[in-house]
Amino acid sequence: MVQTYTAMADPASKAYKIGPLDVLDITVFKVPDLTKTVRVSEAGTINFPLVGEIEAGGKTAREVEQMLTKGLGTKYLQNPQISVFVKEHNSQRITVEGAVKKPGVVPMAGGVSLLQAIAQSGGLDDVAASTAVVFRMTNGKRLAAKYDIADIRAGRAEDPQLQSGDVVIVPTSDVKEGINMVVKFLPLATIIPLL
Repeated sequence: MVQTYTAMADPASKAYKIGPLDVLDITVFKVPDLTKTVRVSEAGTINFPLVGEIEAGGKTAREVEQMLTKGLGTKYLQNPQISVFVKEHNSQRITVEGAVKKPGVVPMAGGVSLLQAIAQSGGLDDVAASTAVVFRMTNGKRLAAKYDIADIRAGRAEDPQLQSGDVVIVPTSDVKEGINMVVKFLPLATIIPLL
């Protein structure tokens, strides 16, 4: 049985949370020796000169900026200006399967909605149904929600925000598939105008 989510994602948590294997560009204004590109370890940490190892996993880029500012400002720099940019989003992904043109894994570069994930997968295939099912693990339970893509596109339903680890499945429409099969196997000579 398919259940609907009361809320696909908490709007307060839309900022991208850094995770293992993400790549960060860290810029320290007017200190080129401290401007670095670093990969987050599998344990969720980064090692930065003069500061040492800090926990980046589960934090936003802004939170990492604040930690580095505090670490460098305490002993080494006066009012350091630091910016952190997530260069590669490797830790948070969504899987899109079924009747889309390019099924596979979609990286989450920030908040991604259902329609955006489908678009990143090349859009709907010719035989796609007008629905999508989203599977999500929550508190050790697998939940599912069914969405009408036509209603979302028309503005009659909200485009839900997806979370890392979600699996989107777009089923095929039996009617569309049947029509495509009939047209595909009919000899060209038997197709006549119906006027």
